[in-house]
Amino acid sequence: MTEVMKRSTRSTLRGVSLAIMLAALGGCAFAPGGHMDYEVETAPLSDHVTVSPITPALISSYRALPAQTAPADDALVDDIKRYVYRVGGGDILAINLSTPLDLAQETGVQRQTVEALTYIVQPDGTLYYPYVGRINVKDMTVDEVRASLVRGLSRFITDPQVNVSVAQFRSQRVYLSGAVREPGFVPVTDVPLTLIDAISASGGVTELANTHDITLTRDGHQEHLSLYQLLQQGNMRENRLLHDGDVINIPVATDQNVFVLGQVLKPGNMPVGNERLSLTDALSRAGGVDEDRADPSGVFVVRENGPDADKLATVYVLDISDATSLMLGARFPLQPRDVVYVTAAPVSRWNRVLSQLLPSVTSTGAFVSVIDDIEGD
Repeated sequence: MTEVMKRSTRSTLRGVSLAIMLAALGGCAFAPGGHMDYEVETAPLSDHVTVSPITPALISSYRALPAQTAPADDALVDDIKRYVYRVGGGDILAINLSTPLDLAQETGVQRQTVEALTYIVQPDGTLYYPYVGRINVKDMTVDEVRASLVRGLSRFITDPQVNVSVAQFRSQRVYLSGAVREPGFVPVTDVPLTLIDAISASGGVTELANTHDITLTRDGHQEHLSLYQLLQQGNMRENRLLHDGDVINIPVATDQNVFVLGQVLKPGNMPVGNERLSLTDALSRAGGVDEDRADPSGVFVVRENGPDADKLATVYVLDISDATSLMLGARFPLQPRDVVYVTAAPVSRWNRVLSQLLPSVTSTGAFVSVIDDIEGD
């Protein structure tokens, strides 16, 4: 960061903190032509937001992320190696029995294999087989089913040769909904089924899919994953081995927008899509900054933190008074519902936003409402 950027950032933060303190003491008049009297009791700015200058070091951390996460997750590899299919109610098993060795010797015929017959596993997990009777095969592997049949047949046949396989996998499935081409279910088989396998089996995602935030629900618990990182960046840590009953939802990208406001020529919201916009892209699509009114040291990106975070939001600061800083902006990826705000003066305009935003913000919609009020002054 240049010395100019450092001084500007320190000045901005001091100004923001000062405005919050003044607002707590009483009414304040801010930008020329506008007056607002209100009383706000609020904690210091650092209690609400994390302020982070956009620096080469920050950009390097973004650029290094895909390379660090590209290798497959060791836990996933281990899960796949250990995976075995277990029989459940509704499965159809193919079972064949070879001609017993002692019978072949007595009759002088060659040992033969009886044609495989199919048997349906009942909903309670039981299976009836001649001479053996009804046995419970629920949650058994095919090898365990074979061993159980051999034990039962050994009472009547010496060294029974039994082969068991699953003719139809009907007991287990995962469900896919949302923006996939063929929503429905995909059966779980003896081949490990991963997240990417299931989506591929459903025809892939549609053009409207939000691939950055798909939801995997298992046993009532939700996990948010990024199919974009998995497919576009090779981040195999976003892949999962699926289990029976898993539900995958791929949402439609209806709220994949960023908001560009303040001193730009064409303020408004713009769709992000699955290909992420950079900060420079967003400013360019908004017509660029208004050079007559904008303060180039006051380009902010407000990103709301998750519900479990200690702070409401993270505020990223970029000083574009040096045009080379736009290169940093070109490498700073925006996320859906980010708010890009270009100030007329960091102390006056931006502090007005924060002083109203921080005590009550619950969503980006609330932030945009505050912006609208201020822009109308």
